[in-house]
Amino acid sequence: MARIDVRGLTKTFQAIKGETVEAISDLSFAVADNQFVSIVGPSGCGKSTLLYIVAGFILPTAGQVLVDDRPVQGPGPDRGIVFQEYALFPWRTVGDNIKYGLEEKRLPRDEIERTVQKYVRLMGLEGFQHKYPRELSGGMKQRVALARTLAYEPDVLLMDEPFGALDAQTRELQQDDLLAVWREKKKTVLFVTHSVEEAVYLSERVVVMTTRPGRIKSVVDIELDRSGNREAIMTSPEFARLRNRVWLDVRAEVLKHYESSRGADG
Repeated sequence: MARIDVRGLTKTFQAIKGETVEAISDLSFAVADNQFVSIVGPSGCGKSTLLYIVAGFILPTAGQVLVDDRPVQGPGPDRGIVFQEYALFPWRTVGDNIKYGLEEKRLPRDEIERTVQKYVRLMGLEGFQHKYPRELSGGMKQRVALARTLAYEPDVLLMDEPFGALDAQTRELQQDDLLAVWREKKKTVLFVTHSVEEAVYLSERVVVMTTRPGRIKSVVDIELDRSGNREAIMTSPEFARLRNRVWLDVRAEVLKHYESSRGADG
């Protein structure tokens, strides 16, 4: 059984001038239990809209999303989401930010403290428990955001370009941290990114969306020898082949969008 099952999903929005904008159209795919799937596509193709529908933040116009064979009708503790902009509470320390979801679940205080310490260690945040977000680097903030989400043990992890605001070196470190956590915690991950290279490096499967309205253009299974280090993986001929395959699909859709925009401009 699929952990996430997207069936015939369509979403339209009312634009400011009153016209209807179709963000995604008749979109269907599935994510298996414990699978890491990335979504890529041109800007404005509905990647984030899709993620927010799976999260339960917005409702589809047509179709449905099932998680564990149950229709998504709103947010739930079975799905945790990590945003690009961290979304930390600035008035709470690192430890208190991680506690937030556990406090909402009304867990015993000693259990909350044990869980916080567990995720502080897991995410390499030792010594920062009493710091405030303003005192942290971007990479550290994203670690806190991920720790806060993981602490209340959601089955599904939804990630909306979580490393998009980071510099290249920090982004690579965060990618490897995420893979280590995913392997240890056995989560189902749906990951939105603009980076084809990031998608191929992280994922077991990459879903390529078309230009708006977003549909499925292709689904590429990623089978890489991951026994080596990052350099060995990313310099392998198979990585290059898969990256180029995904990029060509994305590029074709970017060119369609460019040509249609240029035509509309006269």
